[in-house]
Amino acid sequence: MADETDNDTPETEQDAPEQAPEAQDAGAESAQADAPPAEPVEIVPPKERRRRARSKHTDARPSRTPEERHAERLAERKTKAVRRRARRLQERAKAATRRAAAPAPQALAPVHAPVEGTRRVRQGIVVSDKADKTITVRIDVARRHRRYEKIVRSSSTVHAHDENNDAHEGDTVRVVESRPLSRTKRWALVDVLERAR
Repeated sequence: MADETDNDTPETEQDAPEQAPEAQDAGAESAQADAPPAEPVEIVPPKERRRRARSKHTDARPSRTPEERHAERLAERKTKAVRRRARRLQERAKAATRRAAAPAPQALAPVHAPVEGTRRVRQGIVVSDKADKTITVRIDVARRHRRYEKIVRSSSTVHAHDENNDAHEGDTVRVVESRPLSRTKRWALVDVLERAR
């Protein structure tokens, strides 16, 4: 029996809330009928809303003369400079302690070896000795073609430095590679192998 009474009570409670919203709707309709019609809500974009909020601010700064603005700017720059200087000093001190704590770097091997490479030596015939301290040497090259195995002959001319004007036209000479001595001279005379008759 007690169970039946317990079951009955929740049913009545559940029925009660269902009736309440209907009653509330009826009350709301009567209140709306009595109240004047509400104004339509204006839809304002966020940007416009922010602009309106800014325009309502009343704590506007007083107008200042250009001299006052300039003085304020200079004062701000001075304070920033002081802060910047202090920070830089702090960073330098930190870097110095880091360098002191780090182990000494090992010496690296030189990229370019101190010894000089072998310089090319060529033998050729003097074509011209008209210029002072300069000779033009024709170097003849004869080599076998890789595919056709025919002897291919070619020649190239180089300008060589002749300090004492030793060599003359028709002489067979030996020249060695050197540093650039002029715009076209990159060779130097070693010795005269055979004199022209």
